[in-house]
Amino acid sequence: MDFRQLESFVAIAKFKSFSKAADYLYLTQPTISSHILNLEKELNTVLINRSSKKISLTKAGEVLYDYAINIINLRERARFKLGEFKGKIVGNIEIASSTIPEQYIIPELICEFNKVYPDVTFSMLHYDSAQVVEGIINGDIDFGIVGAKIPHNQLKYVELISDELVLVTPYNESYDSENISITLNDLLKEKFILREQGSGTRNLLEETLRSQNIDIKQLQVIAYVENTEAIKQCIRRGLGISILSKRAIEDEIKYKLLNYIKIRDMELKRKFYFVYHSQRSPSPLEIEFQQFVCNHFIKNN
Repeated sequence: MDFRQLESFVAIAKFKSFSKAADYLYLTQPTISSHILNLEKELNTVLINRSSKKISLTKAGEVLYDYAINIINLRERARFKLGEFKGKIVGNIEIASSTIPEQYIIPELICEFNKVYPDVTFSMLHYDSAQVVEGIINGDIDFGIVGAKIPHNQLKYVELISDELVLVTPYNESYDSENISITLNDLLKEKFILREQGSGTRNLLEETLRSQNIDIKQLQVIAYVENTEAIKQCIRRGLGISILSKRAIEDEIKYKLLNYIKIRDMELKRKFYFVYHSQRSPSPLEIEFQQFVCNHFIKNN
């Protein structure tokens, strides 16, 4: 058993593909296959199910997987300490999230971390909260930022910040935030731009409306739009109004491009959480990033 075999095994488990694992490790597919065959021969067991189009781990492969991760991370820990000694830390961090953290939280984080560790690279991945959690449990993703805690005994959640959703409107006299608030009945008369199904923003809106005995289907939806930036452009051009994160419109409010108003008897608040695997031994770089994220938000809140 050597590191090349274990790295090939972990990459196949992560990407569910021999070809993608080969691309990730800059190896040929025959080389990857040879590593796995030799590893299985040495351990005298089958690690990868190859009987169907979908690649998966056998029971023996599932047992080996966490050990393989920990062995590779132990090596990375040694490299990390040597890197510290030499004054240079390298590595890649994968962090996945939904739209709001991806656009308005993670950029700040990785820019600040880059100032401390300029040779570390990042991979930003876009998933909804359920996909982020599944990816971390399966070992496909290092870290996530999610808008809902999905309970699991292998996950560690750290509360980062609170977020408020507001009714976003064009910046004009019809929507003067200082002199007007809107009722739920008024809301039903407006043309509405709605996020796609599965988004945290839409889920929170649906739950809140339901608590007021209103079905989201009662809204006069003029468009379904996945991208927050596209929604803001549509609002500016008068297509309709929408519910968005207050964090997403800070610049537009500052420069008087958009406005927001209060909805009477309706409060839309949520929290964002940093999430990672609680039982898998992290690499030194991952430990450093975990501590950095937590300290960053403690310092800035």
